[in-house]
Amino acid sequence: MTTNTYTNAGADTTSTRMPRLDFGKAAPKAFRALIGFDAAARQGLDPALVELIQIRASHLNHCAYCLHMHTNDARKAGESEDRLHMVAVWREARHFFTEREQAALALTEAVTRVADGGVPDDVYAEAAARFDEQELAQVLALICTINTWNRVALATAKTAGTDERR
Repeated sequence: MTTNTYTNAGADTTSTRMPRLDFGKAAPKAFRALIGFDAAARQGLDPALVELIQIRASHLNHCAYCLHMHTNDARKAGESEDRLHMVAVWREARHFFTEREQAALALTEAVTRVADGGVPDDVYAEAAARFDEQELAQVLALICTINTWNRVALATAKTAGTDERR
């Protein structure tokens, strides 16, 4: 277990969190299965689209660890700073994103916030119009994996800026 130090947003004090487990070490089979699911979900998808989906879900889930990791990965893959800055407000900056990317971002939001009313038919229909059935399944699988990674990172108090991929 490790102790993570963090500063509360808006607060002047630094707090120390109680130790959290290392998920990969504590549940290696589950961790490897999640890595395999993530790798399978990415297959055949445009790497830029993969990062946009992961970034948007990480925004919505307030996962700084994953957001930092995936924005860095996107930069390394050649993604522009302009597009990275616009992901959070993509609806107001649609001209930065293709119609496929917009459909994937809308689906990412709906699936990530599924408890807020499910996945609306119009959002699903737009994604189904932009992706063939296999691609749509891959996009859905990717959305599921990043949401799982976000929850693992948040539950285990991963610190942004400490990319611990093995």
